[in-house]
Amino acid sequence: MSDSNAYWVAFNHIKGLGSVRFKAILNYFPTIEDAWEATPAQLAAAGLHNRQIQSMVSFRDANDPLELYQSILRKNIEIVTWNDDHYPALLKLITNPPPVLYWRGQQLDNNFKCISIVGTRRMTVYGRMMAEEISAYLAQRKVIIVSGLARGVDSIAHQAALKAGGQTIAVLGSGVDVIYPPEHRTLAQNISNSGAVISDYPPGTQPERTNFPPRNRIISGMSSASIIIEAGEKSGSLITARFAAEQGREVFVLPGNLNAPQSVGTNRLIRDGARPLLQKEELAAFLESFQAENPVELTQRMQISFSDPVEKRIIELIDLEPLHVDEISRRLGMPAGKVSSILTMLELKGFVQETGPQTYRKYLSLF
Repeated sequence: MSDSNAYWVAFNHIKGLGSVRFKAILNYFPTIEDAWEATPAQLAAAGLHNRQIQSMVSFRDANDPLELYQSILRKNIEIVTWNDDHYPALLKLITNPPPVLYWRGQQLDNNFKCISIVGTRRMTVYGRMMAEEISAYLAQRKVIIVSGLARGVDSIAHQAALKAGGQTIAVLGSGVDVIYPPEHRTLAQNISNSGAVISDYPPGTQPERTNFPPRNRIISGMSSASIIIEAGEKSGSLITARFAAEQGREVFVLPGNLNAPQSVGTNRLIRDGARPLLQKEELAAFLESFQAENPVELTQRMQISFSDPVEKRIIELIDLEPLHVDEISRRLGMPAGKVSSILTMLELKGFVQETGPQTYRKYLSLF
C-alpha cells in the first residue's frame, strides 16, 4: 500500500466529487499528486465544475492528505482503491464503481464468490426462517453473504452465515466506525472477525437517509446475484434489486403470501421478470453456470446506466442546480406527471434527491 493512497482518500473526502469526475481527474493529470496540487484553472480543464473546485480548494487548504490517511489507518481501517489487487473484481465492473472502499476486517481474494441477501426490516416468521436457511446453505458452500447490516432480513442473513461457519460482508450507509443501527455493534465486530465491514463513505460519516440508496449499488455490485427475501411496496431492498438488474446480475425473489404487505414488492418483482426462488438447489446450479461464463463479458454485455433515455436527460438537466418538476417538464416538453413519475424512480435508485417540494438535484457522490 503506497502513500499515493493518501491522495485517493483526500479526494474521497471532497463533497460532490463522485467517481466520474474522479476518473476524469486521473485521466487528465500525470499523477494523483499532481492533481492534488493543481490550480483551479487546471481543475476546470480536467472537467470539474466551479462548486467542486471550490470544495476541493477549501478542503485542500485545511487538510494534509498524509495526516488524514494515517489517522484512518490508526483506527484499524484499511483503504482499498481501484488500483489495489483486493478491490472486488465484480464491483469494479459496475457503472461508476466507488474509487475508495474503507475496509474493516479480513482482506479477501478479489475473485471471492458473493451473493447478496436483503429484505424488509419487518419480516414475517416465514421470511426469517428462509433468510436463515438460504444464508446458511450458501455459507456452507463457501459463498460470502453480502448484506446491509439493517434490522430484519439483513441482520438475520449475516448471523446465519456466521453461525454456519461462513463469511459475510456488511456494506454500510455510514462510515465503518459509525455502526448503524447501534444495537448491531457486536454483530459488526463478529462480521469483521471473519469477513468485513465496508463502506465508500469516509470514517465519521453519519447514517443519513440519503446515504442508503447509493450504497445498495455496492451490495448488488459485489455479488453475482441478489436474493430478495421479503419487501414491502417501498422497501429499500427493491433498490438493490433494480441495481442488480441494471448491473447484469441475476435477481432471485422469494415468492410470498399475496395478502401479506411484506410480499407486495417481491411479488411485483416476479411479475416484472425477476426469477422466483423455488428451491435452494437452484442457487448452486446458478453459481456453477455463472463461473462457467466469463463474468467480465457477462456484466459488460448486460450492464446499462439508465433504463430510459429520458432518465439520462433529466440527470443532465439537474447536473449543477436543483430544478422544480415544472421546470424540468418545460425544458423536456413532457407532462409534469410523467416527469414526476420518472423522478420518483430515479430517487428510488439513488440517482437524485429531493431538496424541496417537487425540487430535485442529482446525487453528486455517484457521478
